[in-house]
Amino acid sequence: MADSNGYPPFMLGKPRFEQSTFYGRFRHFLDIIDPRTLFVSESRLQEAIQLLEDYKHGTLPPGVTNKELWGAQKIKQAIIHPDTNEKIFMPFRMSGYIPFGTPIVVGLLLPNQTLGSTVFWQPSPTSKFILGYTGAVFSAVSIAVGLNVLVQRANKFSPSTRLLIQRFVPFPAVASANMCNVVLMRHSELEDGIDVLDSKGKIVGSSKIAAKHALIETALTRVVLPMPILVLPPIIMSVLEKTSVLRSYPRLVLPVQSLVCLAAFGLALPLAISLFPQMSEIETSRLEPEIANRTTSKTVIYNKGL
Repeated sequence: MADSNGYPPFMLGKPRFEQSTFYGRFRHFLDIIDPRTLFVSESRLQEAIQLLEDYKHGTLPPGVTNKELWGAQKIKQAIIHPDTNEKIFMPFRMSGYIPFGTPIVVGLLLPNQTLGSTVFWQPSPTSKFILGYTGAVFSAVSIAVGLNVLVQRANKFSPSTRLLIQRFVPFPAVASANMCNVVLMRHSELEDGIDVLDSKGKIVGSSKIAAKHALIETALTRVVLPMPILVLPPIIMSVLEKTSVLRSYPRLVLPVQSLVCLAAFGLALPLAISLFPQMSEIETSRLEPEIANRTTSKTVIYNKGL
């Protein structure tokens, strides 16, 4: 039962919003990517951490509300790594995804791309998992450059049509890079399996079948993710650029495109990652027989990953 402010009773480490529905997951991820948490001061962070520690040990000061507890947990989860308990470098936080990623999206969608600019704006390998990122970048650059060359050599299209088609080139490039990244980064799961848990949270076993489902769901999410970002802005900009305002003031094209990309970017991430529950469910009968025989539960759950 929610309180007068609309906040449900606080549960440490649990999501504030219902995760069994798409809308609940959507609101949950909107909360996670809130860029305001990038500007939380060190003192405010320590206050949030201390408040959660007080709750954990049953020593909360009187008068603390559910709103304050949910807010404290939001701040800690946005900044502190759950495994290392260290601060996450700002650009790599979920809340940094939009402000730090938007310039790359704007660059990808700039009109009249050259070979150099096409390569330059592809995501670069910034993780220690060099293999996954190198493979993803290679596939993205290869597809983007190849499609750009084909479009530029397509004499049957008018210049305006070639320009419009060229604006959609980043989508197949980024989508293929995302899928390649998932496969290369998590291919070991297909060999070793992932943990599946019963209704009580007890690990039943490590399933390769569940791993396959997890990778498929994650790959589909990564394909859907760039759709609003790389498909909607070209369509919207092709219409806006024909208006009298942008024709009269061509310098406004880049700022307007940046705002359009920002809006699409802000909705794309929570929409995509809300498609499937973080903890997905699969029927036990569909798993390996040796795992199915270890539990009486009709279904088990597994962490899909992001």
